[in-house]
Amino acid sequence: MAKKTKKKAKNRRSLVALISEATGHRYIIRKNNLNTPDKLKRRKYDPLIRKTVMYTEVNKNLGRNEVKPRKK
Repeated sequence: MAKKTKKKAKNRRSLVALISEATGHRYIIRKNNLNTPDKLKRRKYDPLIRKTVMYTEVNKNLGRNEVKPRKK
């Protein structure tokens, strides 16, 4: 008798970061790629300047895994 394995459901949601155009502050959110395939633009509250500004979508790990040059 062979074991029945359940197929893993495909995750339609992905992690994206919304970055403030004014200061660079980030919000990390989950986005459904089927419903919204385009890049998100939202007006959200920026706690650094205490105002609502435009936030645009980028990949979550953009700029965090850069290879730094070795010290000589």
